[in-house]
Amino acid sequence: MDKEAIVDLIEVKHSELIHWLKQQPEESWTEGPKGKWTQGQQVLHLLQSIKPLNNALSMPKFLLRYKFGKANRPVRNFNTIVKRYQERLEDAKGKTYKGSQNMKVPTLKEKQYILNRLQTENKKLQYKTKKISNKNLDTLILPHPLMGKMPVREIIMWTAYHVEHHTETLKSKY
Repeated sequence: MDKEAIVDLIEVKHSELIHWLKQQPEESWTEGPKGKWTQGQQVLHLLQSIKPLNNALSMPKFLLRYKFGKANRPVRNFNTIVKRYQERLEDAKGKTYKGSQNMKVPTLKEKQYILNRLQTENKKLQYKTKKISNKNLDTLILPHPLMGKMPVREIIMWTAYHVEHHTETLKSKY
């Protein structure tokens, strides 16, 4: 998938999520199905997952190469990444990773701030995706807590799918 298509996908997936959230009753932000995250926690989780990616993409590329190495395989396509993620989720059996363990329930007062932050981080990711070279997209790798090390192009495509995954979860359970 080329950069422009990835940027468009990121925008579409975030827009769908934000649009859906704005249609929901206020109390849904702080109340969720028993034993499941609230809408607020779902969105906070998405924010917590995009921020480290943007931070990494702000670092000098030679530092990323030094810290994490270079890709030793071709970039996978979007559908392969999605399938692999779904398999890994199944294997993890509901395990929650570091940043999202014991997540607080964001208050209704925090809702607009969190939504604005997510939209800002989304725009940053789109900008950084447009600016990074195709070579760096395909050869630089970053660690993912569930998927292991992934080329930057893959982790950005995964980010778009991650938003879709949570949007679909919200639509089906809330």
